[in-house]
Amino acid sequence: MESTGLISFLLIGLIAGWLAGKLMKGQGFGLIGNMVVGVIGAFLGGFMFGVLGISAGGLIGSIITATIGAIALLFIVGLIKK
Repeated sequence: MESTGLISFLLIGLIAGWLAGKLMKGQGFGLIGNMVVGVIGAFLGGFMFGVLGISAGGLIGSIITATIGAIALLFIVGLIKK
């Protein structure tokens, strides 16, 4: 992965983590924690979409994919914390 691709991936993950934190009220880890969750969620979302055979292209598609992955990760962590 080139450095510009890595930076883009991290920025998308940060945006996704912030969005997931806003959408999952009470399930977040604060701004920085949610951004880390977003980066990890970007991997998870890409994996989930790949398994399901869904393709989301472009910047908006990448943000949606990463946000869904981050929401899933926050949900799973919330279940484990209980």
